[in-house]
Formats: sequence, structure tokens, C-alpha cells
Amino acid sequence: MRALTLAATAIVALSGAAPASADPDAAGASAPSYPPPFVDHVAWIQWNQLPSLRVYPTASGRAAARQLGSTGPDADEAWIEVLALAPDAATPGMREQFLCHWEVAEVLQPGKTSWNLEPWRPVVDAPTMIDAGCNPGGSEESY
Repeated sequence: MRALTLAATAIVALSGAAPASADPDAAGASAPSYPPPFVDHVAWIQWNQLPSLRVYPTASGRAAARQLGSTGPDADEAWIEVLALAPDAATPGMREQFLCHWEVAEVLQPGKTSWNLEPWRPVVDAPTMIDAGCNPGGSEESY
């Protein structure tokens, strides 16, 4: 049941829709609930001769990502931080991979050293992204 709840939350988050319980007029709705920074550093590497961006979240980033329905101000701030550190990450599908890692991967695999985003992965819809474990079009690096 928890997996279904997480998957449903992730699908809503990746689709950009607000959860039914979201109140945009609520106090603090536009402010991050955990203190930034959410990203410690990023590193471009080559994996199987293909580019991969490793995103290393801070403790605050991990805590914010573990909150159900956490795509919102915290996730937006974290993605802005990724782009500040790696402007060339602004390619189709990369933000969606990041949001999947933010919303799902940190809950299902907490403490993973890095969240790995690849610009060569296909752009897919939210259910396909979830089914692929945030790594559509091929397996993830084995670390």
C-alpha cells in the first residue's frame, strides 16, 4: 500500500499537478520547509561512455525529499541549485529524472550516495518514469 501511495504521489508530482489537499493560500506554502542548500555538489562523469550527472544532496535535501508530496518549493529550490552548479543539465527529461529521485528514490532507497541523471535517457511520462525506477531507457549505474 505504501508503494502505491508513493507511486501515486510521484505521478502527481511529476505531472506538475498539485495534490488535492494542497492549499496555495496556506502560510508557508511558497517557502521551503527545510533550510537550503539542498544540493552539496554535482559532478559530470562518463558511464558506459555516456554522460551522467551525479547530484549529491545535503542532509537537509534528503530530509526534504523524504516528505510525501515534497515536490513544491523545496524541490524547485533544489533543481535551481542543480542548474546553478551544472547549467548544462537543463535538457529535456533531466528535471523529470531529478523530481523522480527527489520524490521516490530517496524514500525507497534512502541515503543513496548520489542521484544520477542522464541526458541521454528518453523523455517519458510519469508512470513510465516510476516503472523504470527513475531511469528510463536502461539500467542505472551499479553503485
